[in-house]
Amino acid sequence: MTAIDAAYQVLLEAGKPLHCKEITKRILAAGLWETKGKTPWDTVAVGIQGDIKGKGARSRFCQPGPGTFALAAPDLFPQLSQQPRRPDRPAGSPSDKYMLFLDAAEHVLMGMKDGARLHYRDITARAIADGLLRTEGKTPEATMAAQIGTDIRRREERGETQRFVREGRGMIGLARDLPVGIADQIRQHNVEAREKLLERARDGTPDDFEGLVEELLLAMGFEDVDKTRIGQDGGVDVRGPLVVGDVVRIRMAVQAKRWMGTVGASTVQQLRGSLGVHEQGLVITTSKFSPQARREAERSDASPVALMDGEQLAVLLAEHEVGARRRQHVLITLGSDEQAAQP
Repeated sequence: MTAIDAAYQVLLEAGKPLHCKEITKRILAAGLWETKGKTPWDTVAVGIQGDIKGKGARSRFCQPGPGTFALAAPDLFPQLSQQPRRPDRPAGSPSDKYMLFLDAAEHVLMGMKDGARLHYRDITARAIADGLLRTEGKTPEATMAAQIGTDIRRREERGETQRFVREGRGMIGLARDLPVGIADQIRQHNVEAREKLLERARDGTPDDFEGLVEELLLAMGFEDVDKTRIGQDGGVDVRGPLVVGDVVRIRMAVQAKRWMGTVGASTVQQLRGSLGVHEQGLVITTSKFSPQARREAERSDASPVALMDGEQLAVLLAEHEVGARRRQHVLITLGSDEQAAQP
């Protein structure tokens, strides 16, 4: 088992965020991974950070604090959704399968009248009591708070529509209950801007697209990026080391697909067959990946290959200001009367 897969198993069992040293301690104690390194927690931390950076919103992990990691989007991995339903719940009901933390929180808040807020501890307790959520972790409320916070921060950084709104002292509500205003107009503008960025990427030549990918990779932290000659790439368009934390260098081979159609498993297999020793792969496309391609990329018995679809590409282009510029505007909002009365 790889260090990344071992970390996933530990966090899944813990049901809460853990520091990388604690994750590593549990991995080694359970015999899930073997290493001769003197600082194995650095290997685990760098691996998880690389997974988050490379896969973006599709990563299994999130980082709610310095050196601390948690599971971010377990709904992308089917083994989490195969939990048995409670026998007292009819098939097809919201509790037919145990929900994810974020889905359970949304379901609980949807049941509140007039868009009322709840503390994240109360949200967690209601979700468990209603059979929407099952976790073996000792502090599920901490996991709930961490995942909601990470979701809000990610969407804010990327200019995406928020799912939740967080108020003072741990109170959580649904963002859709907020009145439409300037913030919503800005989010809609950002959505349209990312769509135009993706259209530009599709309209250029294959060489233009490879140049765009090269510029993005440099902005993301790659160094000494080399474009291969068209027709002589063997499935690899760009090669270069990804530098993480100015310490670790991960050798990457990237294939750029300026396609309109769905990218299949054969593309992943072709790139994997062209990887060098200790090299990892990344496929970037303006379209989408088939389920077969994603399963092929996630194979644990083969060299790792990350996938970046058109939606993720547009988000990263905007985030790293490749073909776009980010402008910051301060939006002042008033707190509730209860918050205003607090010292």
